[in-house]
Amino acid sequence: MISLSAAATSVSPESTQQAIGYPTLFLLVLVGALVPVVPTGALVSSAAVVAFHQTAPFALLMVFAVASLAAFLGDVALYWLGQRGMRSKNGSRWLATLRDRAPEERLGQAQEKLNDHGIAVLVLSRLVPAGRIPVMLACLLAKMPLRTFARGDVPACLAWAVTYQLIGILGGSLFSEPWEGVIAAVAVTLAISAAPSLWRRVRKPAT
Repeated sequence: MISLSAAATSVSPESTQQAIGYPTLFLLVLVGALVPVVPTGALVSSAAVVAFHQTAPFALLMVFAVASLAAFLGDVALYWLGQRGMRSKNGSRWLATLRDRAPEERLGQAQEKLNDHGIAVLVLSRLVPAGRIPVMLACLLAKMPLRTFARGDVPACLAWAVTYQLIGILGGSLFSEPWEGVIAAVAVTLAISAAPSLWRRVRKPAT
């Protein structure tokens, strides 16, 4: 009979990390899609760094699958909640959140791009920092059906997951220690997220 101590040692630390890490990544990305203040890109990049340093053959593939699925489900859920708010006479807090995070200028640009490129603009909106919410609101105002939105959001979430995972892989390949790669990946993703707002502040005095 195998003792408890032997059974415990037979479970590798990587297996434990995966059992905890994948559900945690899924939950955090899902919540981040619903509440657009969580830096989900940094989460995916950090998870990719850890996966890069693991010996499990499908660790990076699992990070990609979990992140893209969670982002898609979060987007679809938020869009559905936005649709309910559009149909309600009093609106909803979800719709109000979308409006608060979509300035008129950004919303106007999103509506123009939606008119010009259709649902293909969803891919770009996922890759451009702070671009997802204005485009989603533009889709709601255009009364785009949920099925149509979901069809365009699939490649958007896949492209988003690949992009931020590549940042993590780059960070993992540059440093021998996972924690160093995580710090580098988080710094890069946060810099990318902050770049648009900094650019607008720089341009504002000149206009």
